[in-house]
Amino acid sequence: MPVPKRKLTRSRTRSRKSANMALAAPAHSLCANCGASRTPHTVCANCGWYRGRVAIDVE
Repeated sequence: MPVPKRKLTRSRTRSRKSANMALAAPAHSLCANCGASRTPHTVCANCGWYRGRVAIDVE
């Protein structure tokens, strides 16, 4: 079984991992009813609509 010749440094390991550990911006979509920006698969906080119907009453 092959074994590494010497221990990899933390900087080399972490720099290799950094691309996968980076935070991505949260996804967003537009509400079909009012056009406000919202996260996908959630009720619109501006108008209360979800999938073409009123889900909650927003005052």
